[in-house]
Parts: sequence; C-alpha cells; structure tokens
Amino acid sequence: MRCTRFIALAALLVARPALSQAPATGLPYKIPILQYHLIGDTDSRWKRSRDGFRRDLQLLYDRGYRPITVAQLVDRKFDIPPGTSPVVVTFDDASPGQFSYIERNGKLEIDPNSAVGIWLDFSRKHRDWKARATFCLLPAASEGHAFFGDTGVAGQKSEWRFPKLRFLVQQGFELCNHTLWHGRLDKRSDSAVQEQIARGLLAVDSAVAGYRVRTFALPLGLWPRNRALAQGGRWIDEKSARTIAYRFDAILEVTGALAGTPYGPGFNPLSIPRTQVIGDNLAKLLDQIERSRFRPR
Repeated sequence: MRCTRFIALAALLVARPALSQAPATGLPYKIPILQYHLIGDTDSRWKRSRDGFRRDLQLLYDRGYRPITVAQLVDRKFDIPPGTSPVVVTFDDASPGQFSYIERNGKLEIDPNSAVGIWLDFSRKHRDWKARATFCLLPAASEGHAFFGDTGVAGQKSEWRFPKLRFLVQQGFELCNHTLWHGRLDKRSDSAVQEQIARGLLAVDSAVAGYRVRTFALPLGLWPRNRALAQGGRWIDEKSARTIAYRFDAILEVTGALAGTPYGPGFNPLSIPRTQVIGDNLAKLLDQIERSRFRPR
C-alpha cells in the first residue's frame, strides 16, 4: 500500500500538467507576471526575438497557463478555463515591434511578426488563449515609441496610432499608462510628475474616449519623490483649463521577487514586481512556481 501511494505521489510531482489542476480562484501559489519590451529579430537585454516569443506562448500554454490582464489580477476575476492557471503578460514602451501594420492595396493588415500578430495567430490555433495582455503606453517618446510607431519609423504612419489602441481595447487587451515620454519621475517636481502621468492619460482618451486606465507602470521602475503621486494626482491644462485627475488600482514595478497571490497577504496591487523574459528564464520561473505548490505547508 505504501509503495503504491509513493508511486502515485511521484507521478503527480513529475507531471507538468499538474500545474493546470489548480482552481481558477482562491489560488494558493504565486502568479507569474511577465514583462516584454522590444520584439525583434534577436534576443538581448531589452529585446525578445519573435521566435523566442512564440516559444514563450507555447511553453505557457503547454504548462497549463492562460492569460489575464493586470486589471483582472487586481479584481480577482479570471476568465480562464477551469483547471488552468493565470499568467499576466505586460508590454512596455509601445514600440512598433509590439504592434505594427502592413499596408497592402490600400488596406491595413496586422503584421504577423509583431507581438500582437503573433498573439492573435496563437489565439486562432488555441481558442482558450484569449486577447488578455496589458500594454503600457508612451504617447510621445522618441524612436517610434509613440503608440507603436509614428512618422515612418519601422514603416509605421502617425495616423495608424489611434486605430491601434482602439483595436486593442476591442479585442480585450488592457491599456496601461507609462507616462508621456518615459521621463525619470525621481528627478521631477511634483507638478512635473503629475503632468507626465496626466498627459499620458489624456493621449489615451484622445484615441479611446472614456477608457478608464487602471494600471500604471513606473518608468525605469523609479518612484517619484512623493510616492503617492504614482497612484493619484491631478494636472491642469493651461490651454484648455481642463483638469485631468487620475487614480490607479495597480502600479507595476520593473523587477523584483515573485508577487504573491492576490488572495494572500503578500500581494500589494500598488507595488507589483515583474519578471522580464530573457533567455530561458521563463521555464525556470515556472519551475519555481511549480515547486512551491508542492512544498509542505
């Protein structure tokens, strides 16, 4: 009898799909919160290759994960199939490699080699992999980091920027504020901090009127000297006399230890660490989470 029980337990620990047997609510284990920046031909410190990104999606899927947004994480409302586990995927800086268009015969097509194109193709092949990721946006940064490219950078036109945001929202992706142009908040005055954040929101509203941005990603992971201004504040546009107020439900760090489960005391929605996917660290991260599930309590 003891031998039979030992064999059954060993099989449970070894089997990768065991992770997918966790309930979709009341999760006792930590949730991977992933971070991507550039998507391109090769891998580097801040870039993930397209093939690498495709492998990441397949690895997550095979290990029983399904995507949710940061807002869903905070709300603890996961629209994933029973028996699967949540993963949060975030994209910072709104570069063309994340979302680009190709113009053919006067019609726009999503570049199949951009992150959005790769994601949607994966969704078509795996119907339970939904359009659930969080894009942390820059409306006015340099080198094409302005709502996924402008002024011809990487072949992208300025007039395509707003349709891209509207498309993401229509699909179910989340839009996140990453300031106006990625300025260092730790070096700015309180008024300048609020302007950077509020003008980022104003730009999103120009594209998707009435959209409520609930998540804020700290540029470079640096907090303003008045940390409270990362969550809430206001800025008055002198030209229009319009007041732009903001209050976020979630704040994303750049790095850090694994965030706790949103059902436990170790989770702080106003300081959520993320793991940047580099090399083979995603598999190692999933191994770490998996081991913690079977650790005696």
